Amino acid sequence: MRKQGRKWQAILVIGLVLVMGLAEVASAAEKIVIGALYPMTGRAGRYGIDSVSAAEIAMNEINAKGGVNGRMIDIIFNDSKANPAYSIKVAKRYITEDKVNFLMGVVSSAAGLAVTEVSKENKVIFVGTDHASTALTTEKFQPYYFRVSNNTYQSAAAAALYAKDKKEWKKYYVIGPDYEYGHRTWEDFWMLLGRQRKDVQLVGQAWPKLFEPDYTPYITAILNAKPDVLVTTFWGGDTVAFIKQALPYKLFDKMKFYNYDGGGNYELLEAMPKGLPKGLVLSARHHLNWPDTKQNRDFVANFKAKTGRYPSYAAEGAYAGVYFIAEGVRQAGTAEDPDKLVAAMENLKLKLPEDPEGFTSYMRPIDHQIVQVQAIGETVPNKKFPPATMMLGNWKVFKAEEIIPSVAEIEAARKAVKK
Repeated sequence: MRKQGRKWQAILVIGLVLVMGLAEVASAAEKIVIGALYPMTGRAGRYGIDSVSAAEIAMNEINAKGGVNGRMIDIIFNDSKANPAYSIKVAKRYITEDKVNFLMGVVSSAAGLAVTEVSKENKVIFVGTDHASTALTTEKFQPYYFRVSNNTYQSAAAAALYAKDKKEWKKYYVIGPDYEYGHRTWEDFWMLLGRQRKDVQLVGQAWPKLFEPDYTPYITAILNAKPDVLVTTFWGGDTVAFIKQALPYKLFDKMKFYNYDGGGNYELLEAMPKGLPKGLVLSARHHLNWPDTKQNRDFVANFKAKTGRYPSYAAEGAYAGVYFIAEGVRQAGTAEDPDKLVAAMENLKLKLPEDPEGFTSYMRPIDHQIVQVQAIGETVPNKKFPPATMMLGNWKVFKAEEIIPSVAEIEAARKAVKK
């Protein structure tokens, strides 16, 4: 009898183990799993660290309300190292080993262009939350890619409208990182400004490598060219490094400084509580103090409460990415059918912290690019967001519909690639 009892005990234990194992598998299957890639170290590290924190805030908010259609969101984070080849490896591992439902993130446009090919090949939706090259939504467009932050065209279009009225800005010099984003941000702007003004000229250009440690030779060349306005397409730590290195040469007393996409990031304002010049013309993809809406104030306050610091603009993109995925799954009724998800996502509307009163961000089916309002400001004294002592102000706001490429422009760009 004892032997028989032990036999049944063994069977019972095995049964319990099997049940528990199946329960774990079922639980994993019920989750909506997102594989996120962000840089965690180096000059781009702040963008990645802030993106992770903001994505976690969004995930926790959604899960606290019961998840999406009864399913919880789970996010896996990995360092992209802002490296295209490494990002490809991580994205493939997410898909084959972690069985993610979605890919999300990526700060570098070069890495974004690499990951979108993995997304296309595997039919796994990739939601871009920060990288901005217009190529991803025009020439390199593929149906499983969506972007929830503005692209280089939108920033450049707003910048061209701003510069159109600056009649004293005639001689331009551009400096930016020598890769896709740096060049495309400038090319879009120069093309669009050229359509509106025929009296502008380019007096010089320089393309140092991304994360260049020493800008001194470039600064000397810029001063010798004597432009009216210096356009930079730097972002992150590169913007901070360039401005700090240019200050001893009094560069900002001799020309206007213009960075209309990533230059107005809080990372710069925070990094230079002393010495940041007044009157720099800047913008970013999210601002702490614009728009002054409850949703934006709450987002900034919640981020500060979680991390003890104010967010860089990349944070709001990651926050938007999680909510975009959640709403797409809710409307499609699935996280597993990519084509149903595409059909739902390409018509989504999503009220975000960066939306001013009376406007809601929306996805455009033709290019899977979110359409948003853009604001450009100047550095002005403001101590409400310490340690920064300068923030952007004197805003000029541009309507969302006046800064997007037309359908005809997008179709023409795609046809040109096919030829």
